Amino acid sequence: MFLQTFETYNSFNERELKNKNVVVIDTLRATSVITTALYNGAKEIIPVSEVEEAIELVKSLDKTTYLLGGERNSTKIEGFDLSNSPLEYTREKVENKTIIFTTTNGTKALKKVSLADNVILGCLLNASAVAKYIYTSNKDTIIVCAGTEGKFSLDDIITAGVIYKKLQDLMEFESDDLSKASYFLYKPYEDNLYEIMKHGFHFKRLKDLGYDEDIEFCLTVDKFDIVPKLKDGIIKNSADL
Repeated sequence: MFLQTFETYNSFNERELKNKNVVVIDTLRATSVITTALYNGAKEIIPVSEVEEAIELVKSLDKTTYLLGGERNSTKIEGFDLSNSPLEYTREKVENKTIIFTTTNGTKALKKVSLADNVILGCLLNASAVAKYIYTSNKDTIIVCAGTEGKFSLDDIITAGVIYKKLQDLMEFESDDLSKASYFLYKPYEDNLYEIMKHGFHFKRLKDLGYDEDIEFCLTVDKFDIVPKLKDGIIKNSADL
């Protein structure tokens, strides 16, 4: 098995995804939100790139069946039901609901990989579950970091390093240099991820906006044993597919 890591969704060609697992990471906060929502019983998540897409999509849906969720520039979108805070996606709010979801970085990354055969979502909350999924499938795997506004993001690459370590505990594999670098960046801080994450640009932005509880939640490793999977434009629990 060969593991490759890309620092943003702009740094690869879609042809490279053929016949491989693809893991999309947007730890702060999109993939953490989606993982949490599915764990709390959401029926499915439909990621869209633009706010206008989301509004157009719900015109054909029964209002009782869906919620609009997401953010722009880290803040809730006017008229939406939920923001991009995982703490809002409680069982009471999301159970059995379809969530139409759009964010600045994460949903754009998901759109870029949507034609790949096998796309799953990773974050710190489900790092071990993602590693187990890769191990079980035993296919070459690409990790795509969503990044922040098209640029490298420390939180995503650290998460890639955590998944690398979890996978290393399960199997032997080859990897590219960025995959190795993600692991070596993470390893000295494995017992205190906050100490490395706090230097990230996006982390600081969220902290300045008062999202301390979101940060603490998203930095929890292995809170959930669930792997979200994107298939035909819809994200569901991989156990249900």
